[in-house]
Amino acid sequence: MQTQERASPIFVTGIWRCGATLLYLLLNQHPDIALLYESDLPVLWPMFRLPWERKKWVDKWEYWNASISRHSLDPGCLSPSVQSLAEAFETAGRQYARQRGKKRWGCKSPSYMDRLEQLAAAFPQAQFVVIWRDPEESCRSAIDAASGVLGKWFARFGMNHRVILSSKTLKKQADALRSKGFPVCQIHYRDLVSDTKKTMLTICEFLNVPFVPAVTVLTCADRSAVFKGAHHTLARESAIVSTTNRHAALSPELAGKIDRYKSLWKAKYGDTWLLTKYFPESVSVKPALWERTMDQLLYAGLQTRDIAPRIFFSMLPLSVWQIYRRLRYGDAQWLRRQLTDK
Repeated sequence: MQTQERASPIFVTGIWRCGATLLYLLLNQHPDIALLYESDLPVLWPMFRLPWERKKWVDKWEYWNASISRHSLDPGCLSPSVQSLAEAFETAGRQYARQRGKKRWGCKSPSYMDRLEQLAAAFPQAQFVVIWRDPEESCRSAIDAASGVLGKWFARFGMNHRVILSSKTLKKQADALRSKGFPVCQIHYRDLVSDTKKTMLTICEFLNVPFVPAVTVLTCADRSAVFKGAHHTLARESAIVSTTNRHAALSPELAGKIDRYKSLWKAKYGDTWLLTKYFPESVSVKPALWERTMDQLLYAGLQTRDIAPRIFFSMLPLSVWQIYRRLRYGDAQWLRRQLTDK
């Protein structure tokens, strides 16, 4: 068994609304595993390239998404003199694990789905768990989640487009890791909810930790770090509930696009991709070259739109963002109050 000082990190990811939060809650009940919940420190990587901003990483990270508060970390133990993102991330992860008397640290976040190669480069001993879900189900879940203050994030322009095209992005990242010899465990949401024990046995074996029954139920799950909001209602229930057929119907236009991409991917990858393995054989038409080209251009634009705020936040002084939130929301701590009760 690995000691806390030598333990390799665990990174869990998938596209939005894929069931990764459920997997996080189950894994964190293991006596050896302590995963941060969407800490997203790696997406602020530009901050660690600037010496004057790197020294303020603790305060800026907390202001980004209240990670320090949500995980009850001691900011006094997070040194401002770190030299890299990897050092900062590992310091925080190990503190979180140590506070809970656990050996393995890591993090779960959909924000890592296009940064797996960078995480692998920073943490050569890391292990990766990827969860797949039918994009139709994820889109339906995202539509349902687009309510309330925090749910507005899922109501952004192009959200469903992101969900569809991100599956291919995540596949490229996972394939790249496997080609370089990094350990990657891939599971499907339907297996997780229909045969939780078997799926968690597979993950425990992959992580080289003993299987314990606690990782198959939500009875004692710790949700203290999970964001507030109606979009996490199911995550706060005590039972594992399949949401395959519980979400709102899709518009004909969106359903048609998803069907075309599922047909394309099924024809190209068959059962070699865990996602397409669960797709039925389809006679739907595939997206034409023009549609794929325009979809990729839109997706690239949406990715740029998502990345830009992270870069600006990383590079500009914290005072700028405090003024911005005070002007926009009337409260410099508005986001923190929305994310956590701590």
